[in-house]
Amino acid sequence: MTPRFPTLAVLGWHAFQQDQITADDAALTAARIANVHRDRVVGLTETGPMELTLDPGITTAAVAVGDWVLCAPEQHRLIRVLDRQTELSRGTEYHTGDKQLIAANLDTLFITTSCNADFNPARLERYLALAHDAGITPVIVLTKADQSDDPAGFETQALALGRDLDVLVVNAKGADVASHFARYCGAGQTVALAGTSGVGKTTIANALTGGNAATRDIREDDARGRHTTTGRSLHQMLAGGWLIDTPGMRGLGLAEVGFGIDATFPEISELATQCKFRDCAHEGEPGCMVQKAVKVGKVDPDRLARFKKLTSENTQATEAIALARDKVRKQGRTGKGSKKPRIKS
Repeated sequence: MTPRFPTLAVLGWHAFQQDQITADDAALTAARIANVHRDRVVGLTETGPMELTLDPGITTAAVAVGDWVLCAPEQHRLIRVLDRQTELSRGTEYHTGDKQLIAANLDTLFITTSCNADFNPARLERYLALAHDAGITPVIVLTKADQSDDPAGFETQALALGRDLDVLVVNAKGADVASHFARYCGAGQTVALAGTSGVGKTTIANALTGGNAATRDIREDDARGRHTTTGRSLHQMLAGGWLIDTPGMRGLGLAEVGFGIDATFPEISELATQCKFRDCAHEGEPGCMVQKAVKVGKVDPDRLARFKKLTSENTQATEAIALARDKVRKQGRTGKGSKKPRIKS
């Protein structure tokens, strides 16, 4: 029996990708990246999975799971990476100007934590800033609700991290867990699970895809787990969409995400535009509307402190990246460029 493989439409091909195809691409085949290895990638095509080597000038650091590419099928060679509708990345190598790609062409990011000591508003806000800046819909997923004495309390805390923010409270091992995610996972949609290890991402991924990847128990001392997902990969979900599973990430540097930070803290960023001074640091300057709102209880002082921290980090990282890129451009003009280091995923 001839195996049946998904069509481009089923793989998530949209008008955005089609509009990038020209007559010169007639001999090339479209593929969606399912895995990225050290020196090659695996793409899903209408005729099945295909292992691809990279055309000169393309490195695996420049390809993300979820990317759409054009390839020469006879040579099993990747020719071109198409523009992305959305791109999730984090700042890592400020001295080189590089950012690490996490996933591409996402519609929804499930930011996963649990109703225990793993719950950390500051870390959740970092994920929210990345998602908002990329134009990806963020959804906070609270797992282990069945093991908590106060899941509603965790839900209230999560809802306070944004306006109109979707929050799912689930038992990852429950028989109905997939139903909580159904509206995000239909045909043509791509989602990703992100969060620290041990919060139930693999269990949820198994429920959404029908897979059986191994899971591990969490440590009792800090509610953290060991890594069970060791690399990013693309999987079809039972509801018809596609899931990108990601390893737990402890470090989540921010760079060039000013819009995302403002969108994560709208109650602060909107007031900041009304301050007397454009460069107001919200630390007691005259005419500071943010501090005025803190005094009357309209802005949480802890949220303000985290907003300031992320803004400062983002500003410093963005400036460092700009300087590094300028240095690379100057080296290129003088012919003194050095080999670009590969970012480890």
